[in-house]
Amino acid sequence: MQHSDDILIIGAGIIGLSLGWQLSRRGARVKILERAEPGQEASHAGGGMIADLDPVLPSELFSLAQRSARLYPEFVNALREESGLTVDLREDGVVAFEQHPLAERVGIRRLTAEEALRMEPRLSLPPDAAYFMQERAVDPRQVVAALLAALSKHGVEIVRNEAAERVLAEHGRAAGVVTAKGTHRAGKVVNCAGAWAAQIAGAATPTLPVKGHMVALAFPDELAIPANEREAGRRLRHVLRSRWCYIIPRNGGRYVVGSTVEPAGFDRSLNAYRVKRLQEAAARLLPDFADAKIAEAWTGLRPGTSDNLPLLGETDLPDYYAACGHYRDGILLTPVTAEVMTALLLDGREDAEIARFTPRRFE
Repeated sequence: MQHSDDILIIGAGIIGLSLGWQLSRRGARVKILERAEPGQEASHAGGGMIADLDPVLPSELFSLAQRSARLYPEFVNALREESGLTVDLREDGVVAFEQHPLAERVGIRRLTAEEALRMEPRLSLPPDAAYFMQERAVDPRQVVAALLAALSKHGVEIVRNEAAERVLAEHGRAAGVVTAKGTHRAGKVVNCAGAWAAQIAGAATPTLPVKGHMVALAFPDELAIPANEREAGRRLRHVLRSRWCYIIPRNGGRYVVGSTVEPAGFDRSLNAYRVKRLQEAAARLLPDFADAKIAEAWTGLRPGTSDNLPLLGETDLPDYYAACGHYRDGILLTPVTAEVMTALLLDGREDAEIARFTPRRFE
């Protein structure tokens, strides 16, 4: 039997880590329980687009997504300051080749083919429908590293390689988490276990894994330049987005291309054909990528739900909460999730915007 903490978080992905960081900054005693290694699942696999203007974003999420996007600069600056680490936040925007049903939104501008080519001269001739979107992008792996460093400074314990099996209930309330190794007691429990959230016995947290392939492309001539002299995005400045793929330039000289959407259960195996198709899709937008080298290829499991909306709030078991099921928008919604869940857990204040995402909607 472990000593009692104020709040026990299940899952050390970017959502769980950011929530733990915000809670610890408010003085709460926090422990984070992770089934494997921190930040190595969906957070490690994510592209990092802060895509609050994406036309496929569910309309129910638009207001929350906009709010989270506004929080990002402050969120990243605070992380840099506390961790002492680099966290790149690119603000060049997105050139999107897709029909946008809400093109009148602030931050979206219709482009002519000539304007698109002036912004990205290496593009193949763009189709008629091109838009510029004032969105940001972040490197999720850098965010995770900075969160781990900041949490260490706050003295937050992260228990690795210990999977939660069930929520401990006493007197009709959550009182901790039971694992194969023992029991961790806490006043409140938050399920941030991503695609694995539904495997923890207790109140319903019905997430499901949705597999995605990703690839990072690089050019030997760019990587040969010393890192401190390397110009970010020499071949591509903006994020590109189309119905075939998206391409995100990284400051380290790589270009991340994604992503497939596959209902494959918990299968994380890599498919060479899908990797090849992603590179071909990238070359369809920017022909240079046909000659790029594959620096890395990987898969990840997004935490989906049956209605493609997250689970945010208290479950039907008092003192047991959910902050999971963000599907494709986990990176985008990280700052606002930490903000609204911290207010709920420490102040008892449920944000009006998260009421529609209550886990109890599936009862």
